[in-house]
Amino acid sequence: AAETRQAKLARLGLRTDWDFLLHLPLRYLDETRVTAMVDLVAGHDAQVEGEVVDAEVVERGRRQFVAHLRDASGELLLRFIYFYPSHQKQLAVGRRVRALGQVRGGMRGVEMVHPSIRAADADRPLPTRLTPVYPTTEGVTQSWLRNRIERALRDVDIVDTVPELLRTRFALAPLAPTLHELHQPSAQADALALTERRDPLWLRVRFDELLAQQLALRFAREARAVRSAPVFAATPREGSVVQRLLAALPFVLTGAQQRVWAEIQTDLARGVPMHRLVQGDVGSGKTVIAALAAAR
Repeated sequence: AAETRQAKLARLGLRTDWDFLLHLPLRYLDETRVTAMVDLVAGHDAQVEGEVVDAEVVERGRRQFVAHLRDASGELLLRFIYFYPSHQKQLAVGRRVRALGQVRGGMRGVEMVHPSIRAADADRPLPTRLTPVYPTTEGVTQSWLRNRIERALRDVDIVDTVPELLRTRFALAPLAPTLHELHQPSAQADALALTERRDPLWLRVRFDELLAQQLALRFAREARAVRSAPVFAATPREGSVVQRLLAALPFVLTGAQQRVWAEIQTDLARGVPMHRLVQGDVGSGKTVIAALAAAR
C-alpha cells in the first residue's frame, strides 16, 4: 500500500505545528525580480519572463523537449531531458511564462535545464518575498510544505522562552520575527547569506538549539540521579586488581591521566550511575584509563 502523507511527514519529524515552524529552509529562490535575457550570467540562478516562440521534441542523442523563450532583449533555450505532457502544455508556442533556474552556457547560447515554469499572467504579480525550499521526501511537495508552514505561522502564538535579559546580553532577535523572516524573507534579504546561514537570524536559531541540548542533558542527568548504583570505596585496597595493574604498567601515569582517574574513582564512590565521556588525542592514555575503570 502507498505510504500516507502523514507517515511520510512523520519520517521527516513533522507532526505538530511547532515541528513545521522549526522545519527551516535549506535554501531560497528569488522569484521577486525578472532578469532581462541579455543580462543573464552563466552559473547564476535567475528568473526570466518571455513568450514561447518555438517548442519541440528533439532526438539529439537522447529524446528531450526544448523550447525557445524570447523577451525584448534576447532569447533563451529551455531544455528538459525528462519531460511530461504537462511541460509541453505549459510551454506551448504563444504562451507567456516565467522560468527560474540556473543559467548555463551552451553551444546554442545561454540555456536553462529543467527550470521551474510559471504562467506569467497579468493577475499573477511577482512575489514580494524570497521563496523557501525545504527538506522534503517523495510525495510531499514544496508547495504543500509552504502552505502548511504558512498556516502554522498564522495559527501558533510564538511565545519567546528566552528572557529579554539574555536576548539583550547575547544580541539575539526575538523568536517570533526570527521564524517569520527565516520562512518568508523579504525581497531585500540576502538569499546567499541566509542559505549559508551567515545571516544574523541564524544566531538565534543556533542559540536555541544549543540551549535545548543543554537542557536535555540536564534533564537526563537529573533522571539518572534518582537511580542507584553500587558504591565503591574511595580508593582501591592494597593488592586489588587496580593496584596490580598499576604496578605492571611499564610507565607512570601522567598528571592528566592521574587527574582523570581520580575523577572516575570519585564517580564510582557515589551511589548514582556514572555517566562520563573520556576524550583525548591519539596516544593521550584513554585506553589505560578505561582499563583501570574496568579493573576497579
